[in-house]
Amino acid sequence: MNITIQSVHFDASSRLEDFIRQKVGKLDQFSDDIIGAEVILRLDKSETSENKLVDIELDIPGNNLFAKKQSKTFEEAVDLACEALRKQLVKRKEKLKAK
Repeated sequence: MNITIQSVHFDASSRLEDFIRQKVGKLDQFSDDIIGAEVILRLDKSETSENKLVDIELDIPGNNLFAKKQSKTFEEAVDLACEALRKQLVKRKEKLKAK
């Protein structure tokens, strides 16, 4: 799976990028169809501490899956987004089996 990471208006640390690659790479377990993933990291300009935004889009034949999460840390937001995508992949697999 080809994983693209973009950080908007800041440079992501290599440790953070490795964490993202590890987490998103684990989604391969739930579907063999995943071609690639695009991860976008953003800092929200809000006054709250929960200003880290993560968008993850999985490129899958037919239609893409998308998750957007906001949290205090990028790691936590990536965890939440990957969990949401895992649920979408499982649901998609069940739908395909039902056909």
